[in-house]
Amino acid sequence: MDGPEALNIVGWRPEKGRPRSVTDGDAERVALQGDGFGFGVMRSIKWLAFGVAVGALFVAERLRPLRARREPGVERVARNLAIGLLAAATTAASELPIVAPAAKLVERRRIGVLQWLRLPRAPRIVLGFLLLDYTLYLWHWLNHRVPFLWRYHAVHHIDLDLDSTTGLRFHFGELALAAGFRAAQVLLLGVDRDTLRLWQQMLLLSVVFHHSNLDLPIEVERGLVRLVVTPRMHGIHHSMRPDETDSNYSSLLSWWDRLHRSLRLNVPQSAVIIGVDGFLRRDAVTLERSLTLPFRPDGPAVLH
Repeated sequence: MDGPEALNIVGWRPEKGRPRSVTDGDAERVALQGDGFGFGVMRSIKWLAFGVAVGALFVAERLRPLRARREPGVERVARNLAIGLLAAATTAASELPIVAPAAKLVERRRIGVLQWLRLPRAPRIVLGFLLLDYTLYLWHWLNHRVPFLWRYHAVHHIDLDLDSTTGLRFHFGELALAAGFRAAQVLLLGVDRDTLRLWQQMLLLSVVFHHSNLDLPIEVERGLVRLVVTPRMHGIHHSMRPDETDSNYSSLLSWWDRLHRSLRLNVPQSAVIIGVDGFLRRDAVTLERSLTLPFRPDGPAVLH
């Protein structure tokens, strides 16, 4: 890169002829990323590692299942992957015009709670990570309470089984709405792009993990659930019983359910029936019916 764009990276605005301030995030990104090729390679390696991890989890949960499957075979997996691809495309398409400008605005104008506090970089990242995760708990709770939001989120819940592919099964409409909420998170909290990226990467790993059907040793799960959401914990949230669904809203750190007294761990997985009442037959959760669910008059009512 050369010319005016190169000058802008090191803090020069040729159109105004004066230097601008360079944020800590700008300087670190320049140091870590180097040229575009090196950054692209690192990004490819990260996605490859993520794919390998998901593949290993997919195999492990079939070798050591936590719950008996009601819809075995490739049809359900293919359906979830198709819904997941649409969701991923929606996320990618909404990131550039909605979320990225919000993050840039925060760093350029120093708006949002964390920017106003003027904290050192390390505590700012930690606090930003925690606030992003806590506000996602609130968003998830709203998705179960607001009828309009639930019509989209229900597509995730009507899956007849719960495994790592369910972690990819989100309606594209829900992801479009979530992009608006994510931009609001960034603007209100004042998190920088590095903090947002770190949290999103950890969140993605957590979502795939806690939706999995992996039967971890109970001692391991008891230790993990003190910090993060686990398969047994989230399995209860996917129960068809409203009193069980109305629990365990955390998505990464499990602390928020403890804080709001919505944590529930006392339901055996053998007693959990995955799904939503009225959508427990295979013909009710086909790809076509799943994608059109938010727009049909026979969509599920809110459970709470």
